[in-house]
Amino acid sequence: MPQAGAQGKKSGKRMTRRGRDRRAKTTNGKLGPATGRNAGTFVTRFMAKGGIVDVDEVAETFHMTKTQLANTTGLGVATLTKADRKTSPKAQRRVTEMLEIINRVHAWAGGEAQAMAWYRSQPIPALNGRTPEALVKSGKANAVRDYLDHLALGGFA
Repeated sequence: MPQAGAQGKKSGKRMTRRGRDRRAKTTNGKLGPATGRNAGTFVTRFMAKGGIVDVDEVAETFHMTKTQLANTTGLGVATLTKADRKTSPKAQRRVTEMLEIINRVHAWAGGEAQAMAWYRSQPIPALNGRTPEALVKSGKANAVRDYLDHLALGGFA
C-alpha cells in the first residue's frame, strides 16, 4: 500500500492521500481534477436502466427537440428518433460527452441553460476559435476537456 507522500508514477509530483481522493475519473479512465460537488450526479440523472443515457430526458431538460439535440451533438436525426439507434455506442458517447462538458461549466456559467448556451456558441481561441459544440461534433471532445482542465488548474484561456 502506497504511503501518503509517495511519488506519483507519471508526474513525479508528490501527492498526499487527500489530493488523490479529490481527483475524479474522466471518461477515458484517467484521473483528473474533480469537477465540483455532485459531479457524477449530473450525467447519471439522465441515465436509464443499464447505464443508457435517456435522450428524451436530455432533450426535455434543455428544452430542445430531438432534431435540435441531434444537430447539437452532430448525429443524424434518425439516430435520436429511432428507438434502436438511440442506444448505439456513437449516439451514447456523443450525448454523454456533451453532458460531461456542460456539467463542468454549469457552475461558473450560471446554470444549465447558460452552460448549454456557452457550449453551443462560445468560440475557444486556444482551439482555433471553434465552439465546444463544433469540437464534439467532430469527435474532439477530449480537446475541450483538456482545455477545461487547463482552466481549472489556473491556466489562461
